[in-house]
Amino acid sequence: MRYGSKLVLFGFGMALSATLATMPAFAQSGAGRLRGTVDSVGPDGLDMTTRSGTKAHVIVPASVRVTFVVAAKMADIQPGSYIGTAATREPDGTLRALEVHVFPPSMRGRGEGFRPFDVEGGGEATMTNGTVGNLVTTAGRVATVKYGSGEKQVLIPDDVPIVSFEDADRSALQPGAKIIVSGSRGDDGTLSAATINVGKDGLTPPM
Repeated sequence: MRYGSKLVLFGFGMALSATLATMPAFAQSGAGRLRGTVDSVGPDGLDMTTRSGTKAHVIVPASVRVTFVVAAKMADIQPGSYIGTAATREPDGTLRALEVHVFPPSMRGRGEGFRPFDVEGGGEATMTNGTVGNLVTTAGRVATVKYGSGEKQVLIPDDVPIVSFEDADRSALQPGAKIIVSGSRGDDGTLSAATINVGKDGLTPPM
């Protein structure tokens, strides 16, 4: 009986493997993000070259939200500012900012919270969006960023890129523009944009 049981399990495993092998690649679906340069724009989408050099087509629905990314400075980060920052974790648990974006008042509350974030080149990183509480000026700044019932300590080095945002529309999507597209992928892997950040005046968004 034990031998027969092994045959049954083996047969079940083979059948499962065969089923998985013939299923569509749904692993490609879900949230996605692309960073790169616009090559061309059509009525319903755009073609771009990613920062890694690959070509991609992006569906741009009528509901897409387009925002300019503009240069900002360290002095724009103040207690009460609503910011977002991609960061890596230091050994003591402090987050070290890779970039900081300072939201204008009209965007306060957007994306509030703490979550994993993909960074160019891979590696583990996080995104924290929240309101600056305590702000200590040392070598750079250490900001307490509060979101809901949580908070994180974020070290902001002096040389970290700092940007802000301005309202834009689809007319900002021009060949040569540096963009970051966030949205959802279909079963075929094509990205449908929910938001597109566009570097203003040739700026490359650092996020």
